[in-house]
Amino acid sequence: MSGILSQLYSNLLDTSWLEAVAVVFGILSVWFARKENIWVYPTGIINVLIYVYLCFFAGLYADMGINAFYFVMSVFGWYNWSRRDESMQHVPISSLSIGQWLLYILLIVLAFGIIYLVLLNYTDSTVPIFDSFTTALFIAGMWLMAIKKIENWLLWIAGDILVIPMFAIKGLAFTSIQYIVFLVLAVMGYIEWRKRMHSNVNS
Repeated sequence: MSGILSQLYSNLLDTSWLEAVAVVFGILSVWFARKENIWVYPTGIINVLIYVYLCFFAGLYADMGINAFYFVMSVFGWYNWSRRDESMQHVPISSLSIGQWLLYILLIVLAFGIIYLVLLNYTDSTVPIFDSFTTALFIAGMWLMAIKKIENWLLWIAGDILVIPMFAIKGLAFTSIQYIVFLVLAVMGYIEWRKRMHSNVNS
């Protein structure tokens, strides 16, 4: 742990302005997501496009791919959060059924296996297991956020816990700190969305 902290401090001194900009917009995006605010998507799009570039040069190919996926999902999420039904209501927060949970767990396992094999056989990734598993979690989390399922926060929390040390080790210190903030905001987001969902049900 002390080794990771010392490397984190050392890497902070070498943080690029581009990574710092990405971190600011990433934190803003999660903050807006917690508030169920549409600005989650424009701020998130800036964040993910920068990280496509950063992850490519860091050799985090699955994370580069997931950020490209985030861009596509951000466009879809922006549309989905903006649309209204016949009564002019926005898409409400809801939760997964047990059957849907099992389906998403299966999809995460399948995505992990596919991404892991790709990284292992076709890239020089130094962390294929971590990279592929967190990528699978975040893919599912991004989709669930776009359709306003509260469980998206649980997947973000799990993924954030795993990637904090990974980014520190790979030299992206400021990004590691970003994910610490993400973790705190994700816990707060889950609590806030849960209150909003129950409020919608009772109203």
